[in-house]
Amino acid sequence: MSSAPTSPKPISSEDIVMQKYDRCLADIIVKSGIGFGVGLVASVILFRRRAWPIALGTGFGAGMAYADCDRSFNPARIAGVRVLQEEQAKASSKQ
Repeated sequence: MSSAPTSPKPISSEDIVMQKYDRCLADIIVKSGIGFGVGLVASVILFRRRAWPIALGTGFGAGMAYADCDRSFNPARIAGVRVLQEEQAKASSKQ
């Protein structure tokens, strides 16, 4: 008995979107936590226990995670990248 190789089941678009959301949520938690930690250390060591370095660090972390999520969901927004249509790409590759 030989088993015929089966083709892998294609991933549905809903699963891809959910994976992106999961990655974004994890990224926001991690980067905000790192920013919170850096802000806390800076607050204790440099700024005599003020609260604003903690808020600033957390905001920077959340902002970086938001930018990464934005790039994940809309790759055409990457700075310095030009998205060409198929016809333009073929014409430019022939030159």
